[in-house]
Amino acid sequence: MAALSCQFHSTNYFNSQNVKSRNKHFTSCSAQPTQSNIKVVVNGAAKEIGRAAIIAVTKARGMEVAGAVDTNHVGEDIGKVCGMEEPLEIPIINDLTMVLGSISQSKATGVVVDFTDPSSVYDNVKQGVLVAPTLSIGSILLQQAAISASFHYSNVEIVESKANANDLPSADANQIANNLSNLGKIYNTGDPSTDVLARGQVLGDGIRVHSLVLPGLPSSTTVHFSGPGEIYSIRHDITDVQCLMPGLLLAIRKVVRLKNLVYGLEKFM
Repeated sequence: MAALSCQFHSTNYFNSQNVKSRNKHFTSCSAQPTQSNIKVVVNGAAKEIGRAAIIAVTKARGMEVAGAVDTNHVGEDIGKVCGMEEPLEIPIINDLTMVLGSISQSKATGVVVDFTDPSSVYDNVKQGVLVAPTLSIGSILLQQAAISASFHYSNVEIVESKANANDLPSADANQIANNLSNLGKIYNTGDPSTDVLARGQVLGDGIRVHSLVLPGLPSSTTVHFSGPGEIYSIRHDITDVQCLMPGLLLAIRKVVRLKNLVYGLEKFM
């Protein structure tokens, strides 16, 4: 899960959940729009997704890295930790409050991207929030396609693959099941194997999910629909954390304008 939050001039908040990453990520954001670059602080900067975020923000127009927070590599330059050719001259600090306090006088547009434990992020929230279960554009498109397909099919199952067994069913599988269940339909009513464990876990209104876990597998989610004489399958694969960066940059640019809670990055696509 990821989230964006900030305490520079005012505070907005963004939260997102990512499926590819092996850990949950959370991102929060806050600020008041100005003409200067958006100042971005990354909490969990030494994680894989945090390092990718640092590099993406550094390359993005209209934003810059203003701080790096983590409990690992404390005191080291975040640019070097990220493998960049030149240091950013921004040391990793293990206290988010200290980082925010040191730049609170800038009155600049600010965003905190928090990839730490989701339960701890809400303590930093002050006002306007974007909650995004995923930063992956492809994952959002798959969810939207699944909703469209559900109006035409009553049989559906989700098959996902992961490299590790953390948080199964995944956030993506749970989100898809919730989306489809909220439409008021009951799925797979003709399935006679309701109590057979080998048939997978039932989520929501009769939607089965099967989780395949093997080291080396890419993060993949497939939604299978079936009707008389046909099967319709939608699949999304994540092979690298870089796929989350376009969604992250979009979230950073949008969240600074929020005054109230918004759920889902798709609201801005």
